[in-house]
Amino acid sequence: MRPGNVLKAGDVILAEVRFTDTPETKTRPCLVLFEEMDNVIVAGITSNTNMIGIPLSKKEGAIKDSVIKINYIFTISPQAIQKVLFHLSPEKKRIVFTELVKRINGLNI
Repeated sequence: MRPGNVLKAGDVILAEVRFTDTPETKTRPCLVLFEEMDNVIVAGITSNTNMIGIPLSKKEGAIKDSVIKINYIFTISPQAIQKVLFHLSPEKKRIVFTELVKRINGLNI
């Protein structure tokens, strides 16, 4: 991504993602959760609508009906980002936040 571009929570981006089970990378859509100290924390997005997560429709901006996988959160560098595709609505951002908080509240500390 070009220097000077600022990412925002709720941006859906296209990025080179390295999978945990292979050294290969693949261009995938991701949801920006936040950016801090040159790290971008994202949730993966899949077009496999059978997966568990938060639905994301073409009407909302996705290329195909998809699922935000809030159980698949990882860190990427800004250099891995190719472009911003679209931005989630405030309502959809609230749904993502609520689901993340539910999972964090379920941690036994």
